[in-house]
Amino acid sequence: MDLAPLDLAIVVPVFNERENVATLVARLDRALDGLAWEAIFVDDDSPDGTAEAARDLARVDRRVRVIQRIGRRGLSSACIEGMCATAAPVVAVIDGDLQHDETLLPAMVRALADPALDLAIGSRFVAGGSTGEWDRDRVAKSALATRLSRYAMKTELSDPMSGFFAIRSAVLRDLVPRLGGIGFKILLDIMSASPRPLAFVELPYTFRTRAAGESKLDHVVAMEYLIALYDRRFGRVVPVRFAMFSAIGAIGTGVHMGVLSLGYVLLGWPFLASQIVATVAALTFNFFLNNALTYRDRRLRGWRALVDGWVSFALVCSVGAVANVGVAAFLHDVRQGAWAASALLGVLVGAVWNYALSSRFTWGRYR
Repeated sequence: MDLAPLDLAIVVPVFNERENVATLVARLDRALDGLAWEAIFVDDDSPDGTAEAARDLARVDRRVRVIQRIGRRGLSSACIEGMCATAAPVVAVIDGDLQHDETLLPAMVRALADPALDLAIGSRFVAGGSTGEWDRDRVAKSALATRLSRYAMKTELSDPMSGFFAIRSAVLRDLVPRLGGIGFKILLDIMSASPRPLAFVELPYTFRTRAAGESKLDHVVAMEYLIALYDRRFGRVVPVRFAMFSAIGAIGTGVHMGVLSLGYVLLGWPFLASQIVATVAALTFNFFLNNALTYRDRRLRGWRALVDGWVSFALVCSVGAVANVGVAAFLHDVRQGAWAASALLGVLVGAVWNYALSSRFTWGRYR
């Protein structure tokens, strides 16, 4: 058995990538000939059995390791957890969807033999690199994200959205306390968190077309990217989760007022009945949007979990809801006709409770 010291650890964050696990390990075996390496699959409890597929390989190949996370979700946080779980001097991150070119890893290791460098980054946008079969719309979105990243980073990269890079483990461990672990762009997190500009080299590669598994790209991922940028710029002043909850609450206020106007003004319902219906509508809206965005890393999945979560959200926010309705109704009775101001003050009183209670009781058990 080869007991040579590790040269490289490859962290592979995965979710529903069962079909790609064996293929990726076989490709790493070919690409990393002559290097002592290990692959760490970090799985967010995939329902397709990705973790079990990786364990099947680990039983016959000691270079394969598995971290199966229960109740902890998110690509960036998965990468951080995997990168901290190795003793290798260099750690790389590569997607489990086979779209990154694993044959570039030896060049990354060779580049980091230069003690002046901290990172070697696979880039689609330097000379020799390519986005492969991307359409113009996706290229344009990537270019916009690159421009936005300049507001958060201390240096310019051609491909700050890259999820394919290698970093010195010692550098990474020093940065971990500063990392936000939010969203899908761990490289952006690393580059913007460092108190000093990190020295890097960008190496070209061609982005491949996904052959199997699920794409992680959706509108929520784009939103998470903006959230990550906010966290890097303003997170120390106003925590990003509270800012998200508040922003959704503000939108929910619009929903509340719209439903209230419909019931009280257009349909002629009694004010108290209209206020109750508007409160339930806004509560439901806030629950689902918070589940998708604010608490994406603890997101409730499946109808039963969503129903239970909604009930929990309603119960833990009941104090705020009762205060909302009671204050609004009282003010409306005192100041006849001031229905809009009454409703807004009711919402304000209830909002203070919602964040603290829902964070603790609705999504808190998923920490």
